[in-house]
Amino acid sequence: MDTIQSDNYPIYFDNSIAELAGFVARGKYTNVFILTDENTGQHCLPLLQERLGDNFDLIEVNAGEESKTIDFCIGIWKTLIDFGADRGSLLINLGGGVITDMGGFVASTYKRGIDFVHVPTTLLSQVDASVGGKTGVDVDGIKNIVGTFTQPKAVFMVADFLQTLPPRQVLSGLAEMLKHGLICDADYWNTLKVSDLTVPSAELVHRSVQIKNQVVIEDPTEKGIRKSLNFGHTIGHAVETYSLLNDADHLSHGEAIAVGMICEAWLANQKTGLPDEDLAEITAVLTTLYPPYKIAADCHKDLYALMQKDKKNYGGKINCTLLTHIGQYSVDNNCTEDELCDSLKYYAAL
Repeated sequence: MDTIQSDNYPIYFDNSIAELAGFVARGKYTNVFILTDENTGQHCLPLLQERLGDNFDLIEVNAGEESKTIDFCIGIWKTLIDFGADRGSLLINLGGGVITDMGGFVASTYKRGIDFVHVPTTLLSQVDASVGGKTGVDVDGIKNIVGTFTQPKAVFMVADFLQTLPPRQVLSGLAEMLKHGLICDADYWNTLKVSDLTVPSAELVHRSVQIKNQVVIEDPTEKGIRKSLNFGHTIGHAVETYSLLNDADHLSHGEAIAVGMICEAWLANQKTGLPDEDLAEITAVLTTLYPPYKIAADCHKDLYALMQKDKKNYGGKINCTLLTHIGQYSVDNNCTEDELCDSLKYYAAL
């Protein structure tokens, strides 16, 4: 497959590990660091070591969203200081969305910025988190509330890493792929809904990266078209945070976004003219792929309170990206508490 060119950096698909080794050699970096967690350290790091040798220092954090905090960033910054990292250093973020989000933030702020690259190891990070230059950490459970827009120097997609994922992690990334079709490519949505998605093909991953990359190139700092990527995320992020705080086996990002897309499709049916048949189709596809999540009526207030803290809000109003048809979207739709709670009731009644 072709290398995709984003804003001043390449996204490699073919021979990506060899490309990474060449990138590191050409960069003549003073120090090379790999940030990972215990899962990717076990399953994915050995493949990098085959090509990079031992010419790097390893920084490992605990796996999971719980690690994506300022406290963990402080630990990473202190480790970089201890290892003597200077402005000529490179940070390789090897992992899923937590690692790429947090690693990008750490690199973009350490000594006012050092180079970093992403080697995404999950489907979610390949089709979403590693592309677009958003970095961030959570504060008090609020998703990505502190962060920067900083582009990596390159992204290296390794298809073999997807073979290491449990089915639940594949489904998590699939939610973002389905979103890409829903917001701007009905043909892609139609392809996805009839495909074997046990491990999505390299071609499907490539198409999702193309879609997101094109949106980001047109609107790198989310002033207009990039807001389309927020479909399902206003409600979905609130559900994800609520589950993280309250459930022993909390929802994955994609599971929560699937809930959000169903709710926001209902809002679109009410507010932006999404046809009844499109709402029914979206609901049917997503409820078939994703297990139901129990949303009790007594937690609607808690979910609404979380939505009020969403970083996409403006002027005290809750802002949603909604669909007008499958493959078409409308941004900057203000939604009231009653409307948002009614959308949660629609989901709960399924």
